[in-house]
Amino acid sequence: MINIAICGASGRMGHFIADIIASREDCRTICGIDKFGEKYADFDIVREVSEMTEKPDVIIDFSNPATLDSLLDYCKTNAVALVIGTTGYSKEEIEKINTAAEQIPIFFTFNMSLGINLLTDLAKRAAAILGGQFDIEIVEKHHNQKLDAPSGTAIMLANAINEELDNKYTYVYDRHSVRAKRTKTEIGMHAIRGGTIVGTHEIIFAGRDEVITLKHEAHSRQVFAVGSVNAACYLAGKSAGMYTMNDLIKEM
Repeated sequence: MINIAICGASGRMGHFIADIIASREDCRTICGIDKFGEKYADFDIVREVSEMTEKPDVIIDFSNPATLDSLLDYCKTNAVALVIGTTGYSKEEIEKINTAAEQIPIFFTFNMSLGINLLTDLAKRAAAILGGQFDIEIVEKHHNQKLDAPSGTAIMLANAINEELDNKYTYVYDRHSVRAKRTKTEIGMHAIRGGTIVGTHEIIFAGRDEVITLKHEAHSRQVFAVGSVNAACYLAGKSAGMYTMNDLIKEM
């Protein structure tokens, strides 16, 4: 049995994760962590990760970048694996995550959806064939409460494409501030915020007289919760290192 703690337990994603864990027989929630939470299930909720009385095998984090330092400190001190589903990290914070992965197993991806990770693979294949001949634009849409823009997933997609093209491309965010033709070596990034859109990501490869579009739509946040629990069960018992959805998919 894999013991899991949920950081951000009282948020919407925390509730989804708790429900999914409760429906499985290979894992259980032993504690929640949330500064503003009240108990809603058969596990306690503490305000700080250091207040947990039982050590979990894995912590799933869907909270806020502000909790990163305390989570990493706890996990490194207690040899606990960490699944990170939170987005909006700075470059410095991502570097902290990479450094911590030298001591503990960390599962870190900008999107826990299996479909998005398939989209990433398809985008890389398309870029390998079309790069240099097709212009590339990424459009992402999310609900009006999302704080970061562009989304972490859009950045993940752009990075995957750029790596396939030897990192020759630069990112251009919208176009209102630049009155000029697009260059051949840029990836356009566009963020739309409105309503209750869960998450839509579209990659446009625009060539001469033809356009290829790759698109993924998430209709519920539960797809991310399912992915995070799968990641936690995969990560338990692993050696120190950085793990992603690609690693999990290989073992499915």
